[in-house]
Amino acid sequence: MSPGGPTEPPEIPYEQARDELVTVVQRLESGGVPLDESLKLWERGEELAAICQRWLDGARARVDAARRARTEGASPDDATPDD
Repeated sequence: MSPGGPTEPPEIPYEQARDELVTVVQRLESGGVPLDESLKLWERGEELAAICQRWLDGARARVDAARRARTEGASPDDATPDD
């Protein structure tokens, strides 16, 4: 499987990808960028958005797994109210 695939973490940290994506969007929105450069920026933005989504999907899977483990591991008698 390729790096950053479904079972491997993306190649750059979430925060780095998000910050670069913000910069790409700002450059595209500012206008005045030649068409060829705009297309390259768009492609990079798509890559960065996919990296961010993989990080978020991984985080969601971890939270869901923790919730399932907590639910499956607790009996009704063990339940305590959340304060």
